Amino acid sequence: MDSSTKSFNPDKHLKEQFVSNLTGSSMLELFVLSAMFPMLILLRHIMGICGIGHVTNDTSSSKQDNSTVKSRNQRGYIFIMIVDFISIVLPSTLLCTVLADWTYMNGALFILVLLFFAASNRHGSSLHPEEVVHSLRTYVSSYRVSMMLITCICILAVDFKIFPRRYAKTETYGTSMMDMGVGAFVFANSFVSRQARGVSTMGLKSAMSSTSPLLILGFARLVFTTGADYQVHVGEYGIHWNFFFTLGGVAVLTSIINVSPKYCGLAGSLVLIGYQVCLMSGLNSYLLSAERGTDIISQNKEGIYSIFGYWGLHLIGVWLGNNLLFGKNANLRSNRWARKQIWILSILFWCLTLILDRFVERPSRRMCNVTYVSLVLATNLEMLGVIMLADYIPGGGTLSLLEQAINRNLLAFFIVANLLTGLVNLSVNTLFVSPFTALLILIAYGFIICAAAAFADYKGIKLKFW
Repeated sequence: MDSSTKSFNPDKHLKEQFVSNLTGSSMLELFVLSAMFPMLILLRHIMGICGIGHVTNDTSSSKQDNSTVKSRNQRGYIFIMIVDFISIVLPSTLLCTVLADWTYMNGALFILVLLFFAASNRHGSSLHPEEVVHSLRTYVSSYRVSMMLITCICILAVDFKIFPRRYAKTETYGTSMMDMGVGAFVFANSFVSRQARGVSTMGLKSAMSSTSPLLILGFARLVFTTGADYQVHVGEYGIHWNFFFTLGGVAVLTSIINVSPKYCGLAGSLVLIGYQVCLMSGLNSYLLSAERGTDIISQNKEGIYSIFGYWGLHLIGVWLGNNLLFGKNANLRSNRWARKQIWILSILFWCLTLILDRFVERPSRRMCNVTYVSLVLATNLEMLGVIMLADYIPGGGTLSLLEQAINRNLLAFFIVANLLTGLVNLSVNTLFVSPFTALLILIAYGFIICAAAAFADYKGIKLKFW
């Protein structure tokens, strides 16, 4: 670039180096972190101030009375949202930054507090059979919101020195909190997808139409990062590829190859095994090589080839969702049964991950190998399992207002977070701000994206992207 040309992002290369050549943290720390964030959700629920109506249906003929009721509801709504922010988003931000050196101590403290409240509820859950399916889906919504919140916090926090480098994405092999992001998105979507619900799969034309918003977002991100000279870690997806293209690619591949939900577990396993064989036969050397040709596939090799790993993850997620939530006998299953199955599966996947890590290949988000997929399944089922422990805690099974608001517009919430992250990076030299300033920026950022979700929820706005 000509030195006379002013860049929107003069520290681009420094920022790219800041998130490069990282090796992650231990699986034990990832296990603790995966439990702590849903624990925060449970701790918020047991505070008891969870729900409030937007505006009550007042039949009074007095317009002044109606105006007063609406004003009180609005004030109450804002108050509850602030309580939710202080009890969920703020501590989540602190756990990822200034409290990161005390992860194990924080985890132990959370467990002790939850055990105390569980002990106070000696009789456990009293759900009626007809409430089971609704409750299970409520827990899934709470898990999805928890996953989304921590993802949105991390995508900006990673650009500051206050965020531990071991939590940032690994370069090639390793385990880190941010490595779980794209895998968690794919699993969370597949778990409640049309395919998991047994709804007939769309044809290619319908699928392309349905996924077009994701493709548009992918191209929009590409144009923005190129035009603004925004930092891009090429080794993550490639030169032009990004997260939205991966989601769209998995959706298109699923529509082309229609697999019945009851066979998705087997199909996903075969896809992952076949892909892993290819990786160990030399594909991993090609994907990890810094050399790139001039063709579009070579320039975006990581993003394109990893789709097979994410597709295998998607298929397994469909199978799990169909069996646990939407199967023929779902209405007859109890929370206790589902919770037991989820914890057993989580433990099995953790054990499988350790075995694969030792004897096959270390986890690699960059390639989305079989060990990475197993790790994603283990951590996400663990998060869902922790959320389902709400049955043992008074008031634990109710979504907070903030959860309801984010759940209404999950993808839109993520898009707003991405836009704000880009704006902050172009406005602030994130590498050189003090820890205190960085923390204030992160708290303000979290407040703004939550306020946007709350505003949309209060106004009844729901954006459907696919």
